[in-house]
Amino acid sequence: MPATGWASGVVVFLAVALGTVSLGLLWEWWLEQSRRRLIAKQLEALQREGATTLTPERTLVREIPAGHWLAPLAHLGPVMDLHALLEQAHIGLSLQTFLLLSVGLALGAGCMGYLASGTVIAGVLAGALFGMMPGLYAHRQRRRRMQLIEEQLPEAIDLLGRAIRAGHPLTAGFKMISDEAAPEVAEVFRRMFEEQRFGLPFDDTLYAMVDRVPLVDLRILVTAILLQREVGGNLAENLDNIAQTIRARFTIRRQIRVHTAQGRLSGYILALLPPVVGMAIFSLNPDYMLTLFHDPAGKVMLVTACLFQVLGYLWIRRIVNVEI
Repeated sequence: MPATGWASGVVVFLAVALGTVSLGLLWEWWLEQSRRRLIAKQLEALQREGATTLTPERTLVREIPAGHWLAPLAHLGPVMDLHALLEQAHIGLSLQTFLLLSVGLALGAGCMGYLASGTVIAGVLAGALFGMMPGLYAHRQRRRRMQLIEEQLPEAIDLLGRAIRAGHPLTAGFKMISDEAAPEVAEVFRRMFEEQRFGLPFDDTLYAMVDRVPLVDLRILVTAILLQREVGGNLAENLDNIAQTIRARFTIRRQIRVHTAQGRLSGYILALLPPVVGMAIFSLNPDYMLTLFHDPAGKVMLVTACLFQVLGYLWIRRIVNVEI
């Protein structure tokens, strides 16, 4: 691969990537200004009419506005899943900006791969790889946020139980969680508390919270609260049992990680061994390894080996990842 091709590819990639980021930031600024104007108009209408003509469902629930270019696709499954992913990851990007960044990175990486290698296949592979990076980042952020919320949830449940024993109503307990709990779980309960304070039905705010944070433990908590509201019972005792069950699950999960540590280590070694051995052989005999990159059969073998390597690593991860 000539050096000029790599230089041209890197320049094109940087230009497209930086241009995409600039457009994304400009788009976010325009959306924020649109939201502010919409809120100002709604407040003016409420002040002028003196009545709650705007329903809470239209003012509190975030949806894709009707004027946006994604509105006709808002009810499709992939678009709804992506919108939920961004909401759960809490990365502060709209769906339109996220798609713009993904397409821009894919185009920039595709041009770089084509200019650097001179083949369309390399451009397509590079574009697909970089185009998936925003989605992988969003999945990683969602996983980390859900783990933090799950770890902080028992303390929040204990705080809610103590508030109920002290004679506070359930909504006041949620307010205490939003003020005193750890930041991640406090943000979840704060939004739920604000929604029900501004007029949404209490049951709907609980359902919406579970949709935003799809954790089994949170579903159990919401189910216990709804059952207590319908049939009665000792909610404080039920909350103590839920918190104890969550902590027991954490203990079992740590024990499983200890027992599966050897399997994870084997996966890491098997994933790193071929590249390390290949680089060692290349340093000793470069002509021997360059056959894989110049010969057509060698290219096919190299791509096939990489695919099977990734599949093997994912398979080992699937085996050692035991859900509790």
